[in-house]
Amino acid sequence: MKKYMIVPFSLESATLLILLAAFVSCSWAGEDPGAARRYFFSGDGKITLYSEKNHKTFSGTYRNGLGSYDKKALNEICRVFDAPRDPSQTGLSLRLIEFIDYLEDHLNRGAKITIISGYRRPEYNTKLREKGKLAAKASLHQYGMAADLKIQGVKAEALWHYVRDLEFGGTGYYHGSVVHIDVGPARFWDETTSGVGTGISDGNKLIGIVTDYDIYRPGMTVMLRFIQMTAFPIRVASEFSLIRQNRGDEMATSRNFIPVFSMAQKDRCLEFRRIDEMNAIKWKLPKDLNPGRYRIQARFCDEAWPDMPSRIQTPEFEIN
Repeated sequence: MKKYMIVPFSLESATLLILLAAFVSCSWAGEDPGAARRYFFSGDGKITLYSEKNHKTFSGTYRNGLGSYDKKALNEICRVFDAPRDPSQTGLSLRLIEFIDYLEDHLNRGAKITIISGYRRPEYNTKLREKGKLAAKASLHQYGMAADLKIQGVKAEALWHYVRDLEFGGTGYYHGSVVHIDVGPARFWDETTSGVGTGISDGNKLIGIVTDYDIYRPGMTVMLRFIQMTAFPIRVASEFSLIRQNRGDEMATSRNFIPVFSMAQKDRCLEFRRIDEMNAIKWKLPKDLNPGRYRIQARFCDEAWPDMPSRIQTPEFEIN
């Protein structure tokens, strides 16, 4: 499994290290990939959740076997996180559920997990910032990729250090009882180093693209989404590239493809004006792909936002 370096939260670390963030609409449990592991960090498929905000609860099994998810259970979990149940909207990250489950299994198996803040609508996130709350403009809460939480029987600082040592995802600790956990870039921070209010994400500096799973088989459908957008409109080239990562003396190889977008495709560039337009981008992997590590690259059509990169890639995912 690929390891990522943990560094203090900064523009450079956030730009270079955007980890995969799988997502699921709360009315759809996703493609059934069968009995195969889908994520690099997975729990045992059983979890107990409680929302301090809406008092919703879930306790039970959300995954049957290694890669088959229970639609009803995921719907209930989405309610705990206040995530939307409309398929057209951004939903809850399936990877986030698995990662939280992983943490519970390794730190206090069977413990209740209290969700203080889960999914946030972009409008709500903006209101928090206007009130002076510690809410980032490109907050991963808006993509269902983050949660502020407590794990029963686990001290907040111990949880923070544990996630730091995993070299996976982001974690913030504000010297209270709550810890921020996300499945974005590998980084850590506290109330003095969060970078909130510094313009770190302005002008789409941190824009990224992610896939729904970490591990695929040839012929499966990959679902892509863009994340951490802060300025619109954004024009994206319709042609993407699949790039195989070279190992040793191997030559990196690539193939171009045009995925199916959630909005009508009229020409070589698509213009997006909202967060929810930039998700549910689908492409069926060719059946002749060799096992290995790959990335998908997307390009932008113009320089409307000078600080936005001209092209971005997903972190590596595995095909086996």
